[in-house]
Amino acid sequence: MPRPLLRAASAVLLTLTVLQTPTAYADETAPVAVTVNARAALASVPETAVGANHAIWDSRLGTDETADLLKDAGVKLLRYPGGSYSDIYHWADHTAPGGYVAPDTDFDTFMRGVRRTGAQPMVTANYGTGTAEEAAAWVRRANVTKGYGVRYWEIGNENYGNGHYGAAWEADDHADKSPAEYARNVVAYSDAMKAVDPTIKIGAVLTTPANWPDALVADGDAGSWNEVVLSTAGPKIDFVILHWYPGAFDRAAQVPDMIQLVRKQIAKHAGAGSERIGIAMTEFNTGSSDRGATTQPGALAAADAYAMLLANGVFTVDWWNVHNGIGKVTEVEGHTDYGDFGLLSSGTCTDGGVCEPAANTPFAPYHALQMVSRFARPGDRFIRAATDQAKVTAHAVRRPDGALAVMLINTSSDTSYPVAIDYSGFSPASGAPTVLTHTNGATSITTSATGDATSRTLPPLSLTTIIVRPASAQAGLPGAPGQPAASAVTDRAATISWPAASAGTRPIAKYEVHLQNGAVSEQIGETAGTSLTVSNLKPGTRHTVNVIARDSGGGVSSPSAPLTFTTGTPASSSCSVRLTKQSDWGSGYVGSIDITNNGAPVSGWTLTFGWPRAWQSLGSGWSAVWTQNGQDVKVVNEPGNGSLATGATATVGYVGNYSGPNVLPEVFTLNGTVCTTR
Repeated sequence: MPRPLLRAASAVLLTLTVLQTPTAYADETAPVAVTVNARAALASVPETAVGANHAIWDSRLGTDETADLLKDAGVKLLRYPGGSYSDIYHWADHTAPGGYVAPDTDFDTFMRGVRRTGAQPMVTANYGTGTAEEAAAWVRRANVTKGYGVRYWEIGNENYGNGHYGAAWEADDHADKSPAEYARNVVAYSDAMKAVDPTIKIGAVLTTPANWPDALVADGDAGSWNEVVLSTAGPKIDFVILHWYPGAFDRAAQVPDMIQLVRKQIAKHAGAGSERIGIAMTEFNTGSSDRGATTQPGALAAADAYAMLLANGVFTVDWWNVHNGIGKVTEVEGHTDYGDFGLLSSGTCTDGGVCEPAANTPFAPYHALQMVSRFARPGDRFIRAATDQAKVTAHAVRRPDGALAVMLINTSSDTSYPVAIDYSGFSPASGAPTVLTHTNGATSITTSATGDATSRTLPPLSLTTIIVRPASAQAGLPGAPGQPAASAVTDRAATISWPAASAGTRPIAKYEVHLQNGAVSEQIGETAGTSLTVSNLKPGTRHTVNVIARDSGGGVSSPSAPLTFTTGTPASSSCSVRLTKQSDWGSGYVGSIDITNNGAPVSGWTLTFGWPRAWQSLGSGWSAVWTQNGQDVKVVNEPGNGSLATGATATVGYVGNYSGPNVLPEVFTLNGTVCTTR
């Protein structure tokens, strides 16, 4: 987490003469194709979706003005007492030895603000310098004595930053700073806190995939931080905690892999019933204090990341911070950027005399959160949306009343893009939709009823939400089928089962299974029952499906919640491959591949595979001739190891580089045959 900036370092604000590039207007630009698929459902929007962090060093934490601004932004969860301060804070006497505690920031004051905002609280118990007993006493004070009903309790903050992996910023008085010791204490904290109030939810700190120190294994540890923590504490927790400061504005595309990898770790290590464990992003900020933290680029990146995280099932995304303080002052896209990680101005100044706007003035990311909360309301369900232009991003939700909301983000600095929106599984009403817009430098979101549902022109550096009613309201449709599940998953097939949908005015005639392919769905089967075996799937691939009920009159239900599963490789093949990670340093790893010939002897071999993501690449390889073309890798035997007798194994190695979540290759072919991956 960024440190509170009570006095910023010296900065010099330069007056720049900016040569304005002529704006490209709509008649110069081909329309961007936007696809919105109402039958490709993703996660539903939770009550706690849009959140933010409060900190006890912020003197405006408890003011009515701050609470009212957060309420107007749609903030529904507030976290306390503030990042790394959580591990030095003692709630009973409201002290934080070694840190600054502002007046009027105690727990009761925080809770008054939470209630005025209309949000839920999340409290971080002191792991670093506290005890399980202290945390349990806080639960008693909050929920038994005061009746606050605080549901979400974290155990510590970024505790992997305690020096165990080298870097040390998080307070930790434990002699043993390993993940095993943290996990043992999570169990103790959970037991003590739930003994007071068994209804609370306990969260444990994890590392975020591809962010330090993810994947590192320190001396004496049985695995990475996440593996060790989940293996011990998994049965005692209800959610896991991620923090993400991507440091760039183009990282939202990494979110699906990030969340999928965490879910895979939970399923593998947390024990029986691990599907109950949720994922919370309790600190998020674009992390780009010198490239638009308080101006429109940061706002656009924030809206994109919030929507992507929520669409992938994260139950809260909490902005760091409500107030933070001035940082590096620059000029970004025609406006002064104060390098402040806050949603609202702290009204602070640099030593050089450059000052922020008046305290509590909203920065651009505030309007991004406000837009997200108006676009995706609790109870809505995200659906697939995509564009054919890298500078334009689309997200969409379907509302319980049948309406759709589409959020469009134009990240171009100088081009107004016209868009043509195609709706699948939805017919928009004629007439002007409701349109919400936030443009570069604007101090509020504008609302209008203009244009139509299928076309729009997006100004440069803008957020636009279009709310579209259905052409006709159909009564008596079937309910959505229940949550699907997969079984008997092979390399090319899987059996999909689901709870029956409730019938509408007509009986249900059949169910259709739809496979998501980007923002397009492909129907891959139908049945009158509630189970279907689908085939012709691609091996070693993550698949997402939805189930739709159709009644005897042709009426169609909303789609089920999504089911995501991964196909394997052939159960038997003339070859088998084992990929092992031998070491990992967070941006690269050493991989070892054992290639076994299960068929007739071969006198020369070629192994091929593909990197799953564009941010992965080959660094070097040995014991074979390695080449990469695009994302495809070819490994050809050297003169001395080309012969593979039946049952023989050749071992080759490589260095793989990555700059995002590291999804390992799943599918390998040997001389054109798909191998069994072990």
